[in-house]
Amino acid sequence: MPEFDLLVIGGGPGGYVAAIRAAQRGLRVCVVEKERPGGVCLNWGCIPTKAMLRSAEVFQTVTTAAEFGIHAENVRYDFAAVRARKDAIVKELTDGVASLLRANGVTVIEGHARFTGPTTVEVLEVGASPVFDGGPRYAAAPGTRVREVSARDVIVATGSVPADLPIPGADLPGVVTSDGAFGLTEVPQKLVVIGGSAVGAEWASLFAAFGSQVTVVEMRDRLVPAEDEEIGRALGRSFTERGITVLTGATVTAIADGSPLRVSVSGPQAGDLAADVVLVGVGRKPNTGQLGLDIAGIATDTRGFIEVDDRLRTGVEHVSAIGDVTGRALLAHVASHQGLTAADVIAGHDARIDYSVIPAATFTHPEMASVGLTEAAALAAGHQVTVAKFPFAALGRARTFGETEGFVKIVAGRTHGEVLGVHIIGPSASDLIAEGALAISLEATLDELADTIHAHPTLGEIGMETAMAGLGLPVHIAPRKR
Repeated sequence: MPEFDLLVIGGGPGGYVAAIRAAQRGLRVCVVEKERPGGVCLNWGCIPTKAMLRSAEVFQTVTTAAEFGIHAENVRYDFAAVRARKDAIVKELTDGVASLLRANGVTVIEGHARFTGPTTVEVLEVGASPVFDGGPRYAAAPGTRVREVSARDVIVATGSVPADLPIPGADLPGVVTSDGAFGLTEVPQKLVVIGGSAVGAEWASLFAAFGSQVTVVEMRDRLVPAEDEEIGRALGRSFTERGITVLTGATVTAIADGSPLRVSVSGPQAGDLAADVVLVGVGRKPNTGQLGLDIAGIATDTRGFIEVDDRLRTGVEHVSAIGDVTGRALLAHVASHQGLTAADVIAGHDARIDYSVIPAATFTHPEMASVGLTEAAALAAGHQVTVAKFPFAALGRARTFGETEGFVKIVAGRTHGEVLGVHIIGPSASDLIAEGALAISLEATLDELADTIHAHPTLGEIGMETAMAGLGLPVHIAPRKR
């Protein structure tokens, strides 16, 4: 008889949520995790970056406090204290996850897991480096503790790691990934960020706030190219106004050693850039290299991601996969919902994952958030659309808040006014996007958004105001000329 009903490999936002849900469904559950619980999100991604971005935001607010009638002298930041606050928050939250797992009766084994069969693994104790001999077992040092674990069902939730940059000099000291950036003990004077997507843009925004001379190199024609085109171009203008150099349509071809490093860039503004630190933010790859997927017979696509169906099942019976390793959407909240779905399916419930409404947020300054179709995607899908926009500058709460940059853009169907996409750049975008996600989920229309009474004065009013603009009935901005 298997030792557990369910074995979850990886304790990130997908894995620990799946484990808790499965335990709530009455299953005997084990989680194998080689680091602190919480995965990349809690330890190296979502939470620590947002903690440091909040420090940067507070610093910026204090340095501009005179605009609010508040005068502060000798304002400075303590980067060591910024990092210490981040570490304290991370520890509190990871300890909280560990406590939740215990409270739900989940067994947690610390170590590296590797398949020895479809539903069996061996776990190498934490502290020992796993070296594999090409066969089904670890080539572990004598005395290293290896534990055999079996389960009726297995969920692979091992997440992702930063992708390698295949250029000369990418392995030089001073070249760091988004994970490695947390090891920086001081703010670099000159920083080059390779990649202008969400990860690169957040780090650029953070270090610029602390005074770094930041250059962002993005190979596409705008920043955050996955976002609506108007949002990406607005962020580029905002970065430029803040003193961040933005090079689009550009590619880093090499990094040369030296003090400072020399970064060679090709494109319209080709040349060499000087950098104390080069931060590589060009994407992530599945963290499956030493998992032994082939031993279990688990198939991957050409990029190495595990292929799953809408119930998160792989092609191997009793083996599921969730989170970044599936390559569907590398977002913590998607991993969590995949975890809930997979656990329910394994527990015998009829559940499926729906990817049609996935909100995303990027915590730059200003923030960005989106859900649903961009204008270009809606047109490409054959929709006839109405596009509505409303600026934060016309919102009373934004004026009192002192944050008037940006706008909300709603993409709706022209005939019925159904909301197809919502795109925000501006204050609290990450919180405001929830209304957009709910609108799409409930198939709401511009009429319904406009007719919903919103509290005043709030930032949330902007959804109603944008909908009224889309109906050609704006109150607080001039109507568009027909």
